[in-house]
Amino acid sequence: MGKERTRSETGLAPGSLGRAAPELRTFLEIPYDELEEMNLESKSARLNREPTDELIEQRAKYLTDERRLKAVTVCFTDLEGRLHMLDYDKKFLLKAQDNLTFDGSSVRGFADQDDSDLRLRIDWPAFYWLPADVFGPGKVLVFAEVLHRDGTPYPSDMRAALRAYREKLYGRDGTVCHMAPEIEGFLFKGRDAEQRYCETGQFEYVSTGGYYHSLPGDSLRQFIDTAAEVQRAMGFGNEKDHPEVAPSQFEMNFAHSEALLAADQIQLYKLLCRQVAANFGMTASFLPKPVTGVNGSGMHINLSFSRGNTNLFWDPQGQDCLSKLGWDGIDRILHRASDICLILNSSVNAYRRLDPAYEAPTQIKVSANNRSAMARIPAGNEQSARFEIRSVGPDANPYMAVYMLARTALEGEGSAAEDESRRNRTRFLPDNIYSALRLFKSSKVVSDLLGEPVAAKFAELKQMQADRCPRDLGSLIKVPEIQFHHEITNQYLWSRF
Repeated sequence: MGKERTRSETGLAPGSLGRAAPELRTFLEIPYDELEEMNLESKSARLNREPTDELIEQRAKYLTDERRLKAVTVCFTDLEGRLHMLDYDKKFLLKAQDNLTFDGSSVRGFADQDDSDLRLRIDWPAFYWLPADVFGPGKVLVFAEVLHRDGTPYPSDMRAALRAYREKLYGRDGTVCHMAPEIEGFLFKGRDAEQRYCETGQFEYVSTGGYYHSLPGDSLRQFIDTAAEVQRAMGFGNEKDHPEVAPSQFEMNFAHSEALLAADQIQLYKLLCRQVAANFGMTASFLPKPVTGVNGSGMHINLSFSRGNTNLFWDPQGQDCLSKLGWDGIDRILHRASDICLILNSSVNAYRRLDPAYEAPTQIKVSANNRSAMARIPAGNEQSARFEIRSVGPDANPYMAVYMLARTALEGEGSAAEDESRRNRTRFLPDNIYSALRLFKSSKVVSDLLGEPVAAKFAELKQMQADRCPRDLGSLIKVPEIQFHHEITNQYLWSRF
């Protein structure tokens, strides 16, 4: 055996792992207040629909001129809603942006091995400058859409489907769909606590202070404060943040925005929460019901539509000040609630949350105040009139969820088609994934809106996950529903069956 070299002989300082010394790096690091200004300006350009060609030219010039940038993080989302990231060298990206390929067979539910080459098309308006202490110095981030190798849209990319529907609405009569999410999560001790659950069988709280009662200096509050600052720097337009009802549970709300932009922010919200938590040596979890006996986490979706400066859901003379268009939208969504339940609650664990004992929205009805109702009418005004769909899990694909809710609200069939007895009886959402799968697969409406191949692939993925979990789950959280959850499992965990 050869002699082991000392650190002085290898030239590596303790803990350096071969990285360049800080004094040798000139990577981009932007102060948080400047980041906020830059990201808000970029957001404004996107919302104002500035010509894409002009934005592409601006971004290319910026990437070329900014010598401190080393890489561009390109993001896309798979069919189940998991965010994927690829880092491209800046110079390579500028030369090859029309030929960015990746192996689609490596992404669950995307492509088979015999047809695995897929392309990425960068959506340059969806561009973000990043806090260097969270995402690493010298990087910017941009979203992308997935294409077949021949350049045609890839049907399993729900972000592209939402974007196309957005353009169709706007091109028809200037209608814009707005969305504001309210995303709850849990903070647990230890990094990768979800991946280690199959070994530990438990999650450990970092705080038991509860709703409004966590002390300013405890671990949960420090995490929330840090993550909120990252949100602010990325131009989210923060509104409020606080611990939630359950121990170690949190919620950080940001302003409503155009639906595609808001869905992008959901993906970034979950990403930055996970990274901030990891930096603290903890885990941010968006499982709908990670712990038995306490409230689960939801992702309430607030929807409205506008045309010009007019909120189409506002009517001061309407019931609860909601217009007929708003009430018709709710009626259509409730009419198809069982059909689309699998989209809004897309994991075995999601049906743990749909338990009426824990303030969960289990009833297919609308109410201004009843928290057990699937839909709610929040108090609003001319600017904020909207309806809220409360049954969405935080692990749902945000692009698919908003796409289905928006299309159903505007185009779906209402309850007028039902007989009187069906309209008047209390209905409940499915309480298990097997019933939700059956209703999803038998729905012609779902098949038409998603396309039959995409609907079949989504059902297949959900069936595979369900088949690895006990059919009769009982009242206790079981290891498989976490181990094989689509946001947690990987090749290593999936093979441990």
